[in-house]
Amino acid sequence: MTNETGNVVKKEANLPVAGMFEQDASQGLENMAQDDLALPFLRILGQLSPQVNKRDAKYVEGAEPGMIYNTVTHELYDGTKGINVVPCYYKREYIEWQDRGEGSGAPVAIHAASSGIINEATRDSINKDRLKNGNYLENTASYFVIVSKDNGAETALITMKSTQLKVSKNWNSIMSGIKLQGKNGLFTPPICSHLYNLKTVQQSNDKGTWFGWAVSKIGPIQDKALYEQAKSFAESIQKGAIQAKHGEEENTENKVPF
Repeated sequence: MTNETGNVVKKEANLPVAGMFEQDASQGLENMAQDDLALPFLRILGQLSPQVNKRDAKYVEGAEPGMIYNTVTHELYDGTKGINVVPCYYKREYIEWQDRGEGSGAPVAIHAASSGIINEATRDSINKDRLKNGNYLENTASYFVIVSKDNGAETALITMKSTQLKVSKNWNSIMSGIKLQGKNGLFTPPICSHLYNLKTVQQSNDKGTWFGWAVSKIGPIQDKALYEQAKSFAESIQKGAIQAKHGEEENTENKVPF
C-alpha cells in the first residue's frame, strides 16, 4: 500500500492478540480493589431458572435446563460435556436466609460450620432448619475453583447444598484420598494439584426431578502456570481478600427438593 506522498508503506503483520497487549498488562486496573470485583458463581440451570424463560428479563439466549451458567459473564456451558476445574479452596458454612419475598434477598448472616448454630434450629414441616427468629439455615459447601478453558482460565465459585451435599462429600473423599510418592514417602497433595470434570446429570426423588453435579477426576495439573495461579487464588481466599457475595438468585436457579 502507499501513503499520501506515494511512498510504499510496509504493512505490519497482525500480532497475536496476547502479544499485542502484553506490554500494557493491567493498565487501567490500578485503582480496582477486590471489593470492586464480582466473583462469578457457576450455577446449574433448572426448569424455573429465569435464564431459560424467554419472557423473563434475565433470559439468556440458548439457555436450557441442565446447562452450567456463569453469573457474571453470562457464559453457558454444555452440562453433558461439563467444565474442567481446579479446586483451590473449600469451606462449609450455614447460610442464614429469610423466606423468599422478605428482606433484601441477601443472607442475613453466614455462620461457620463449627459455630454450633445448627443446634439452635428446628426442622420444620418442609424440612428447613428454622431458627427461633423465623429465618432458616442452609448447609452450604463452597468450592473456589479455576475453570480451565482452551483460551485461558478464570476464577469462579461453585456451591452445593441440599441433595448436592452428597456429591460434595464424594468429591472431598476423592481429593483427600489422593496419595503421591515423595522423597519422604506417600503424601496427600494440595487440592489445587488436580483437575476435575464437573458435568450435570438429572436426579430425582419422590418429591421431584432436578439437575445435579457429577464429579470425576481427570488427573494432576501439567501446566505449571495454572498451578501457580491456583495457589495464588487459594492464598488470597485464606487471607480474606476474596469473599463470596451470596444473593437471592442463589435460591431460585435450580430448585432442588429436600
